[in-house]
Amino acid sequence: MNTVAHALLAVGQAAAPVARQASEVGNHAPSSPGLFGAVFALLLVLGLIVGLGWLLKRMPGSGFRPAAGLKLVASLPLGAKERVVVVEVGGQQLLLGVTAGGINALHSLDAPLPSPPPPSLPDLKKLPDFAQLLAQKLRKDR
Repeated sequence: MNTVAHALLAVGQAAAPVARQASEVGNHAPSSPGLFGAVFALLLVLGLIVGLGWLLKRMPGSGFRPAAGLKLVASLPLGAKERVVVVEVGGQQLLLGVTAGGINALHSLDAPLPSPPPPSLPDLKKLPDFAQLLAQKLRKDR
């Protein structure tokens, strides 16, 4: 029994420096960033995204800018993948047929199409009363 106690005492003395070293391991680690650091990192990432978007927009051949001298005047869908478009190229308007298989020139317009009126907001004073419309709908459904 005496030898067992001496052995345990020797193991305990040998383990003491290891335990002391283990408790000192976390003392040198940096502390977690505060709220200011997190907000600064978020603003840095957002600024990087905006800056890269601005740079891509200004690069030649990026595809974000419309082609010079080319303008889509009107478009009319005819089916799931078919449509008729009017394109203005250098002051001349062309009627084109666009399908999944390709694009065909249908006609060259002599007179340009009139430009559509600018979109306007509805007059809110002329709108019907919602309560009356709802009451009429409820009466008709019965």
